[in-house]
Amino acid sequence: MRTEKTKSTRSWRIIAVLLAVLALVAVSCGNDDDSRGSQSTITLAVNPWNGSAANVAVAAQLLESELGYTVEFVDIDENAQWAAINTGDIDASLEVWPSGHADNVADYIDSPDGNVDNAGLIGPVGEIGWFMPTYMVEREPALATWEGFADPALAGLFATAETGDKGQFLSGDPSWTIYDEQIIANLGLPLEIVYVGSEAGILASLDAAYSREDPVLFYFWTPHSAFGTYDLTRVALPAYSDECYARDADGGIDCDYPEDALFKIVNADLAENAPDADHFLRAMSYSTADQISMLAAIENDGMSVDDAAAQWIEANESVWSAWLPS
Repeated sequence: MRTEKTKSTRSWRIIAVLLAVLALVAVSCGNDDDSRGSQSTITLAVNPWNGSAANVAVAAQLLESELGYTVEFVDIDENAQWAAINTGDIDASLEVWPSGHADNVADYIDSPDGNVDNAGLIGPVGEIGWFMPTYMVEREPALATWEGFADPALAGLFATAETGDKGQFLSGDPSWTIYDEQIIANLGLPLEIVYVGSEAGILASLDAAYSREDPVLFYFWTPHSAFGTYDLTRVALPAYSDECYARDADGGIDCDYPEDALFKIVNADLAENAPDADHFLRAMSYSTADQISMLAAIENDGMSVDDAAAQWIEANESVWSAWLPS
């Protein structure tokens, strides 16, 4: 009987230990769920340029592989996204160019009625401007500044069948933050804007003109991999000033674009609903060189956005591991 009792006691002790272990595992899993939050799907805005798409691809792959979230995407322009993030229909946007969004910041971040947080810098610093191939400046040095385009003969070098006697100024998607209509009108330049619809459209037009060494003037920005492919010169416009951009409401902008420290925005409720995701998105930042390496893979090497992001992630664990919650 003693042997039977001993075996029985030991069996119950083993069962008790197993139950305790299972309880600890359950608590641990519960804590993980608590840290991940009640929201299991994160929705990210994708704006119509490759830098935004690359940022989102990096974030999505890590949110899913490292933190266990499901990520969904919404293709949306940079202005429409603010209202969607404010209501929580979209959780975050990862590349805001601040120069065109003072009103949105006031309405959705600074206002007590707003529900959007500035989630910090993404890292790269952007500059929007007017660009053309350097060979045009070598032919006509006066084109290095806006004053050269005030000469109808020089501006006419960029004329096309679509623009008649005026020089053609190529731009992309009309939803972008663009002040070129004001700049052209207020500086009295004989130029006409032609919208080609996208970043890819600008690059295709540039490539076609560059291959023939034809004139081409266009809206563009840095950082971008195109500067590794083409020798481009930025046209010097009147220097940016806060006073100049304060005239936006009256259509009075007549100066260059400002330097943009790119930042992220998130729905203010994300910190409570998905704290790990919120922590990750606020911590996410990398260098201009990091982003350019992905852009070069996409635009020069023909790699998909997802593959370029995966390649960057594989090579840079020391960078992105710092974004994860401890």
